This record gives sequence, structure tokens and C-alpha cells, in this order.
Amino acid sequence: MNASEADAPQRPPLFVVSNREPYMHTRQPDGLVTWTSTTGGMAIALNALLRDSGGTWVAHGAGDADRAVVDVHDRVQVPPDAPAYTLKRIWLSADDEQHYYGGFSNEGLWPMCHIAHVRPIFRSEDWSAYQAVNARFAEAVSAELTDPSAPVFIQDYHLALVASELRRRRPNARTALFWHIPWPDPDRLRMCPWRTEIMAGLLANDLLAFQLERDRRNFLQCVRDELPVKVDRSVVRFS
Repeated sequence: MNASEADAPQRPPLFVVSNREPYMHTRQPDGLVTWTSTTGGMAIALNALLRDSGGTWVAHGAGDADRAVVDVHDRVQVPPDAPAYTLKRIWLSADDEQHYYGGFSNEGLWPMCHIAHVRPIFRSEDWSAYQAVNARFAEAVSAELTDPSAPVFIQDYHLALVASELRRRRPNARTALFWHIPWPDPDRLRMCPWRTEIMAGLLANDLLAFQLERDRRNFLQCVRDELPVKVDRSVVRFS
């Protein structure tokens, strides 16, 4: 390391927040605990980034041996064969998974956004679970966020309310969210009874990213129609 590198300011640790975890621990029939890594472009890219920079990944612990390897704060160092960053696990009950994930996320938001040939289903009990689980993710991030300048990168439609919940606890938190699925047009979005709450939750982020220009345009039109906002190109001012 040269002098300029030694004097350079340290980058704050990165936080990644997703429903799905990058590594899962499972117990084999002989009792041995083994691990597997998550496949998929997003997981691979973010895993590589955290392995290089360090930081914390907050995710739902879904493996049947996930609890066996965490510390008292539900953390484990990963990758298991060459630890480089922290995985903080969130525990969901079967009821949580049914209503937050299977219900609101995948029977409501997913078909609405994809214009699937299945009518979206929105239930109040699913919405309540979605709110509660998002708040638990935010609480877990807040507990680990010792550096207020650390960026928090939230992933996808399962966690639309995390940024707003985190700001209740950490008003100066720096957050971004990538919405990995299409964003519907205003007419389609009106199928969701809690659309304004979803959009307000997303607007709590400093940065919001979509896959396509069409999705960005749809989102901006939706917030213009539904919320008291000022939109200047791609900048939305909302309080």
C-alpha cells in the first residue's frame, strides 16, 4: 500500500437488504450441516460486491439449519469457506411467509405488475403481514447500522416499505431500492388498495431504480396522479 492509499478515507460498509439470502444452511440426513449459495444474477453480483468491499447483508433465513450457525445476534460470517462479510438473518413464521410473501407480494403485487392472466388478490391480512415484516427488516438494519453514512441497498417488491420504516428509526439513513419487476400504469395500479402507501414507502429512498425507461415513466405518472409531489424530470419531491 502506498502513502496515498493509506491516507485515503475508508469507504463506509455497504448494506444489502433482500428477502432471499445469499447463503443457506441445511441439515443432511446424517446430521451434517452443509451450505449452498443462491443463484441468480442479482445475488451473484451483490455477493461479489460484498465479498470485495465488506459489509452486511440482511435477509430472511430460510434454511432448516440457518439457526444452528448464527450467533446470539442472528449473524453469521459468509461465504462459509472464506468469510468476508456479515449475513444478518431475519426469522419468519409460516404465517409470515404465507401472508407477506405468498399473499401480498406474490398473489398481489407480482401479477398486478406483470399484467398476468391472473387477477391480483389483495387481502387486508396480507397487507398487515407485509407491513409488519418490512418493519422487522428495517429494525434489523437499524440495529446493525453503526455508521450513519453507510449506504443501504434494498432489493425488490417484497420490501417496498423498508426505507420509510428505517427513516422512523434512522432519519439520516442513506437508502436506495431497485425494483426488479415492471411498474404498472396508473389504471393497473389502482387495483391495489394500498398503492399510495407503497409509493410513499418507495419515495422514502434517496434513489429508486427500475429496469426500463417505461417503468420509470409509469411510476412518475402514478405518483403525480396519487400523491402531493413535485416532479422535475427524474427528481421527485415528496414530504
